Amino acid sequence: MEPSCGSRGPGPAAAAVAAVLPAGGSGERLGGATPKQFCTVQGRPLVSYTVGAMERISWISHIIVVVSPENIEKMNSIVEKYGHKRVTIVRGGVTRHRSIFNGLKVFAENNFSNQLLQKPEVVIIHDAVRPFVEEDILSKVVMAAKDHGAAGAIRPLVSTVIASAADGFLDHSLERARYRASEMPQAFLFDIIYEAYQQCTDYDLDYGTECLHLALKYCKTNAKLVEGTADLWKVTYKRDLYAAESIIKGNLSQQVCIITNVKEDVAQVNFLLHESLKSRIKVEAVSVTLSKNDGQLQDIFSGQCYNFVCISDKKYAVEETQKLVDMLEKSNTPLLYPVVLISVHLDVSENTSCSIGMEELTRIKKFAREVKKKNILLYGILFQYKDCLLLQETVNSAAALILALIMDRNPELIGQLLVA
Repeated sequence: MEPSCGSRGPGPAAAAVAAVLPAGGSGERLGGATPKQFCTVQGRPLVSYTVGAMERISWISHIIVVVSPENIEKMNSIVEKYGHKRVTIVRGGVTRHRSIFNGLKVFAENNFSNQLLQKPEVVIIHDAVRPFVEEDILSKVVMAAKDHGAAGAIRPLVSTVIASAADGFLDHSLERARYRASEMPQAFLFDIIYEAYQQCTDYDLDYGTECLHLALKYCKTNAKLVEGTADLWKVTYKRDLYAAESIIKGNLSQQVCIITNVKEDVAQVNFLLHESLKSRIKVEAVSVTLSKNDGQLQDIFSGQCYNFVCISDKKYAVEETQKLVDMLEKSNTPLLYPVVLISVHLDVSENTSCSIGMEELTRIKKFAREVKKKNILLYGILFQYKDCLLLQETVNSAAALILALIMDRNPELIGQLLVA
């Protein structure tokens, strides 16, 4: 159940393409004991998002992840847990360039890998902490590398670059319009970048950071620069993790599936809720009938939706929600992200007080804690349908709650019964 970012066809001019992802950094600028590539965002390590972005592109044949020796076991467990394919884990070096060089060696040196991989025509180099790379920019740098030998994404400078004198005062500044920030991804003809690394001095391997510079310095290959998009930024500081989480939450909140039974009251609320959600978040809301036709629901559960709203006029019971949880599990799709499941209890009784007792609320909270272990966030909304004149107002209140729950995905609110 991945957000849509898949390959749309064969690779760029059918070139053999591989990717090398350096992931051996210590994350000193981030702070904390966990390297940034292994920090979790929405319960999933950052490096897994980047691997997944590469993995969804069918024309990338091999994905090489280079990690420090002490993190090889951790990376192996991530590959296994999230079902990553086409991934080879390689022991990194003490610097960025030495790690990338090690990643390239698995295609060229028998004694460096248990199994020599087929050498690609073009190799992509991309930071493991840039998780939002799209196929379009990857295709552009690969095609440019095929034509020119090397290519890299660039972005306009955000700030003016200045030089300081020895006394700490301003020496001069650069004309910002003439310069660009070098970003990732970068791509190279494999033979060019591998030869460049073979010729590298120890100084370049230990202190250099720019791969395009190596191709120019050692192979006289002038890289083609490709204008990149704003989402190529690198997770460097703690605030970047919060920004990444916000983007991922936004991507997961693009679609909501409303599941109802066929009773008239429920169908009316379903229709109004459907319209209210569409108008307020401008995304598709899918309605299906909760009946014996489980096949229709299974298709939806196996799709790209991570948010489900079940409306029922039955007494708020765990059993009905349990059925939906079971169907989610039967879809055989790994729940890589937290799935939001909101159970809306339509209360049509004349009683003005809450019709759900403390015992039932306790059961709901216990069940919510159990399914959270399966990466499902269960919330409840009590929809008190007593006055037809106020129906639209109540629907709007419920829609606002649903939007807040699927956007925030707050695990602290699981099992709570909110009143619309």
